[in-house]
Formats: sequence, C-alpha cells, structure tokens
Amino acid sequence: MEIYSVADNITSPLGLDTASNHAACRKGVSGIDKIHSSVYYPEPFYGAVLKQDLKKALSGSSESSYTFLEQLFIHSISDALSHTSGLNKQRTLLVLSSTKGNIDLLAKDYKGTISKKRIEMEVMANAIAAHFDLLHPPVVVSNACISGLSAVLTAKRLIEVGLYDHAIVTGGDILSEFVVSGFQCLKAISDEPCRPYDADRKGVSLGEGCGTMIITRNKSLAKNPRELVRVLSGSQSNDANHISGPSRTGEGLKLVVKRALQHAGISVEDLAYINAHGTATMFNDEMEAIAFDAIGLGSTPLNSLKGYFGHTLGAAGVIESIITIKQMKAGELIPSIRFQNMGTTKPLNIVRSIKTISACEYALKTTSGFGGCNAAVVYKNV
Repeated sequence: MEIYSVADNITSPLGLDTASNHAACRKGVSGIDKIHSSVYYPEPFYGAVLKQDLKKALSGSSESSYTFLEQLFIHSISDALSHTSGLNKQRTLLVLSSTKGNIDLLAKDYKGTISKKRIEMEVMANAIAAHFDLLHPPVVVSNACISGLSAVLTAKRLIEVGLYDHAIVTGGDILSEFVVSGFQCLKAISDEPCRPYDADRKGVSLGEGCGTMIITRNKSLAKNPRELVRVLSGSQSNDANHISGPSRTGEGLKLVVKRALQHAGISVEDLAYINAHGTATMFNDEMEAIAFDAIGLGSTPLNSLKGYFGHTLGAAGVIESIITIKQMKAGELIPSIRFQNMGTTKPLNIVRSIKTISACEYALKTTSGFGGCNAAVVYKNV
C-alpha cells in the first residue's frame, strides 16, 4: 500500500504557514534570538519563541478556552486541512506528538482559567480532536525527541493495516521555565545560536512551534499534486545507552537507517539527501557522524535545521520532515546555518550554501533522543 503526505503546515517563529517558513530558511533567516524574559528563565538565553504579533494572530482566530499550545495545534491542523479536498472523518485519525504538552499549566504563577487537567496529554488531545469533530479517540505519541517521526510512522502503520484511510499527524511543543531549566541543568544550552556539527559548537538552542502533515492512502486528496511525497519506509530503535546520552558508537541510529533503507528497497547510493537531527551538542553530532560514516553516507549531502527553528522537541520530526519535503520538491537544499568548520571525528558532507540538486528521488530524515531512542523515515518524490 502506498502512503502519501498530501498537505502540511508549519507554525513557528518564522511564520504561520509552510511557505513563509520555507522562504525564511532559504533566505538564511533564523528564529533564534536572545530571550530576556523571566517567563522562560531568570537569566537571558538563546532560543526561538513566537513573537507577540504571531501570538496575537493565533489568539485572534482561536477561542480563549484553549491554551497557547492548543492554539498552535488548532491553527496548524486547520491550515493543513485547507490544502486538502476534505477527509472522511469516519476514516480519519488524529496522531499527536509532544514531549511536554501543556507543561506551562503547572507554573507556580499560573493564573489562567483553563483546568490543569489539560496537563494530561490524553485530555489535551481529546480537546483538539473535539474541536475538529473527529470521531475516533486520538493517539498520543510522546517518546522524547523522536516523537514527531514516531507519530509519522505510527500513522503510516495504522493506515497500512486498514484501521484508517487518513491521519492528521501533528507535533507541537512550547518553551517554558520547566523545559529551559531542565536543559540548563544538563548544561546543554548554548550561549549563542546553535551551530550543528561545527568545531566551535556549544550546545542546543531550544525552540517552540507546531507542524502538521496530512498522511493518507488517497493521493487525490491533495489540492496541489505537485506537493505529493510518499512516506516510503521507516524504523525505530533504542540503544539503551544512557538516560540523556546517545550510544557513542551510534549503534541505534545505524540500525534504524539500515532497516529503513532495507524496507524501502534502496541502497545508500540512492539517497540524494539527509536531514539529520543535528542538535549541536557534542555527543549527538559526533554520534551521528560515526553512524553515517559506518553506513557509507559520509559523502551524502546533509543538513540540520536546528539553526533555523531551534530544537522544537516533539514538533521537530514533523517540522523538519516538512522542510525536507519542500527541499525535495524544489530540488534545492538549504544550508546548515552557521556551520563553518567540521567538528566531528568522521567527515560529513554538510550543505554550506543553497545547493541545487538535479534529482532528489529519495531523502532520509533522522532523529535521536533521550533514553537512546532513534528514528528514521525515507521519503520518496513523486
């Protein structure tokens, strides 16, 4: 059975739709800035948050009975659905990914009227599903930083076994004091905008946003057939190395990439492009370089999008998949922003400037996360 992505949306500090986000990335515009707000952290730090004008645009079109994160989900899903010819709700599933959900409801100074019960992801997901009058209980995927790709693979498999025909896959997370403090405790946040794979990288830049993909077995639902891409194959693993550190040898990542390629029926030579996780932490970037080199992908064009969006946690796999698809369709790769000098022991073919590629039939998207989890998806241009 062929499974397609037929429509999408990105809502981030770079804009409220996919086109504006893709255009910003092509121009080298980053959403990362120095944040001076005790709402997020007592001291200034670098991250990517939605500015007030974008927040007002969201709240102006959404009911006050929804949290900020829920408004992100509702806007993103609504815009993605507008690019389809309509889904049969009897055969449609909502698959929602997030690492922290409405974590801001637990802030000690929270004075809102929305029940703290919505901190439970199932309750939040049900509220979003009800907004769209969806008939089936939603599926929540929360598996650290691979949540977004896990959601894509979950949707694909549920459609393949015949339980549904369509899935709304949406991933979202917001920044909060809880999230920032957690990464600061690990001393993982860079004191400058992140620089994935660079020799002078200092750590991660966090970001917030939401991404939505409409995944279906019916490609005729796409209003714009030129945006079609197949979700060809994928795999997940856990190397069980450490609660917050990846396997130093990249065993888990190697395993999922090999399986994804095997299930797709292609070889490493068939891949035109890799969008990697690229958090700009010392261990993650090194692990990825070791894994890709061992598989034979060291010369394949590769970039990280974290320098544009920051690390959006449960949204990352969806947002970055969408930009991966846009690059495939445009035949044009976006540079891994701020990269200057190779900072891993194994070389990678980092995209340094806008790169035109004559054909991009297959692309690989990978993610890795806390607890040693890894995921990979192969997309096919059609």
